[in-house]
Amino acid sequence: MSAKKAFVLRLDPEMLKELERWAASEFRSINGQVEYILFEALKKRDKNFKLKSGEGEKDE
Repeated sequence: MSAKKAFVLRLDPEMLKELERWAASEFRSINGQVEYILFEALKKRDKNFKLKSGEGEKDE
């Protein structure tokens, strides 16, 4: 498994509340939900996009 890099993400409080609700409805942590959303956006942008570690693919 590859190492993950941490960074700060500032969000509007209402956006964070919605992310919390969305994550809970899909049984994910907020971090997991953000990763999933980003993964899906990258796949949509580039149909050949794949993570080398294979992460994100389990939620398809």
